[in-house]
Amino acid sequence: MTANPIAETVASLMPRAKAELTELVAFESVADPAVAPRSECEAAANWVADALRAEGFQDVELLDTPDGSQSVYGLLPGPEGAPTVLLYAHYDVQPKLDESAWITPPFELTERNGRWYGRGAADCKGGFIMHLLALRALKANGGVPVSVKVIVEGSEEQGTGGLERYAEAHPELLTADAIVIGDTGNFRVGLPTVTATLRGMTMIRLTIDTLEGNLHSGQFGGAAPDALAALIRVLDSLRAEDGSTVIEGLTADSVWEGLQYPDADFRKDAKVLDGVDLIGHGTVADRIWARPAVTVIGIDCSPVAGATPSVPASARAQISLRVPPGEDAAEATKLLFAHIEKHTPWNARVSLEQVGQGQPFLADVNSPAYTSMADAMRIAYPGEEMQSAGMGGSIPLCNTLAELYPQAEILLIGLSEPEAQIHAVNESVSPEELERLSVAEAHFLVNYARSKQG
Repeated sequence: MTANPIAETVASLMPRAKAELTELVAFESVADPAVAPRSECEAAANWVADALRAEGFQDVELLDTPDGSQSVYGLLPGPEGAPTVLLYAHYDVQPKLDESAWITPPFELTERNGRWYGRGAADCKGGFIMHLLALRALKANGGVPVSVKVIVEGSEEQGTGGLERYAEAHPELLTADAIVIGDTGNFRVGLPTVTATLRGMTMIRLTIDTLEGNLHSGQFGGAAPDALAALIRVLDSLRAEDGSTVIEGLTADSVWEGLQYPDADFRKDAKVLDGVDLIGHGTVADRIWARPAVTVIGIDCSPVAGATPSVPASARAQISLRVPPGEDAAEATKLLFAHIEKHTPWNARVSLEQVGQGQPFLADVNSPAYTSMADAMRIAYPGEEMQSAGMGGSIPLCNTLAELYPQAEILLIGLSEPEAQIHAVNESVSPEELERLSVAEAHFLVNYARSKQG
């Protein structure tokens, strides 16, 4: 790191940051009681609240949101007349998935090959630690020059909208001049990046029923309608021959004009097997940042283990549809429903349920806050210029904040660069990125305060 007081302070705080992230990662805070006990989320929320109180935050509160989760709020008042900056992270995490595929236990932060492994290390418990590091560095070097609000969400990964609904009902709570969403990431390690766009998301469950119960496939197979076969046909209809998403009425040919993602780099980052083609057409950036993408994330039917020679009577799938900027997620959901109903064969009975939704987001990269962040990134990443990139994932809260506070400048940064493997097994965070981004955030707060003084 380039020698400067803030950077030196952050470097000295890294052992403490590792210890705190170890404690926070240890909570299996999946906001789905079918996956993990609710007590794990409650314990994580209380840990976050205690950390804010220890830093001198006022009005620290666990907010009971409409989806049953808890978000944590706190206020750190700044100098008279200083601008207010809202810092966001979330403490809930994705499920561990196949625990046997983890090299080290998913809820034990483990250092290996220069990275810290554990579920939530990057997405997004590490984001909360990043905020703490930045604020501690400023307090040790003259004080925090802005008023700071912190909001740490408890159900971001579920897409159930608890914090969005709470913010809409209490619009005064999160008002700010600038908002830093600490839940995205650099394009790659060492390349400072702000996220300019986010795809939206809709999540649905599809059930197909054809029979009153399973039937012997020898006695009835060939004439009895197979629910799993019908489901397979529906799911296949969502993609063209090259793998592109095709849903009638949904634009699927938009072009990304900014930072590009070379095919070879993407193959390496995504760990695509040798000889297996990428899907879709256009540039990789077109496909992952500017176009819709459908993914079947789960199927319920007879498992292979213990399977019997039966015609399935019912089959169910959960489908995620990523919605690019320029499209409305609610309208995309209607188009997806219509497509499924049209392509369900044999007059099978189909039922559709929406289980999550978030709108796409487009940031104003020409705002004063971006200038302040670009200057801060130059300090934290000597010799590198800040880049603007897209992100295929969704953060539904961004649009809610933009609608509630149209005057606020929203920036998206974070620790989820490609090597982090968020949402997959063996998630990890680069401690060097945690250190550099904490330095960048601290300098951003200084720069932003100065820009508002002028």
